Amino acid sequence: MACVGGSVAASAELAGAPLLTAQALRYAAACLLLVVLARAAGRPLHRPAGREWAWLAGVAGSGLVLFNVALVRGAEHAEPAVLGVAVACVPLLLAAAGPVLEGRRPAARVLAAAAAVTAGAALVQGAGRSDATGLSWALVVLGCEAGFTLLALPVLRRHGPWGVSVHATWLAAAALALLGAALEGPGAALRIAPREAAALAYLAVAVTALAFVLWYGCVARLGAGRAGLLTGVAPVVAAAAGTALGGPAPRPLVWLGTALVAAGLAAGLRPTGPGRAPGRRARRRPPR
Repeated sequence: MACVGGSVAASAELAGAPLLTAQALRYAAACLLLVVLARAAGRPLHRPAGREWAWLAGVAGSGLVLFNVALVRGAEHAEPAVLGVAVACVPLLLAAAGPVLEGRRPAARVLAAAAAVTAGAALVQGAGRSDATGLSWALVVLGCEAGFTLLALPVLRRHGPWGVSVHATWLAAAALALLGAALEGPGAALRIAPREAAALAYLAVAVTALAFVLWYGCVARLGAGRAGLLTGVAPVVAAAAGTALGGPAPRPLVWLGTALVAAGLAAGLRPTGPGRAPGRRARRRPPR
């Protein structure tokens, strides 16, 4: 999430690039890197079977393809803060829906922590103006961001973080390449400038290949609900990166939001004790 939050400068370099083609190249490069690293590390990559194709296509279609389209189209009708607040609501959604999909009950402590992280992230993002279309796209952004995690849960056990990341990236690259060729022209890649290519390389390595494996590894270990709390890190890092790049100093509300995010993380990620998982009651030992 720090990689994602710190990608603001790189993403800004792509404002004039052909969106669909550029993202297709990003995910294709990330997929190639993931395959090479997985082979070098001895990580098995399984071929999807049966319904797994649908789940993986959902991850790629919602979390990668539609998410990027919604960000661009939403930015035409809403200020960036509106879309940022939509993403900030992801912890609460994952805390409520994630445990259910994993066969558990949502934990009250994690839900409360998610509410704090969501409120804090929203304060960091700030308020923005939008019309009805912009709000609609913001809801799409929220659903896509949550789908990136929730739709991966049924296939994460068999494919692992490496397999889910590989299949999601090549599926997204293929879909975006087709859309780019149809809407931007087959020669759109030639219109990508050297600075834009450098930004794409950073996004492919740090924000896709590295961040995807780390994220799905976190979800596999902590569960979607607790892992979702960490999405609150992204806007905080983005705000810090903006200041480091010459932007204004954080306002008091940003500091308050950062404190809320930290408090939510501390409460939600606190160990629950040996043998206990969030949302499950400890079983009573039978009398001897």
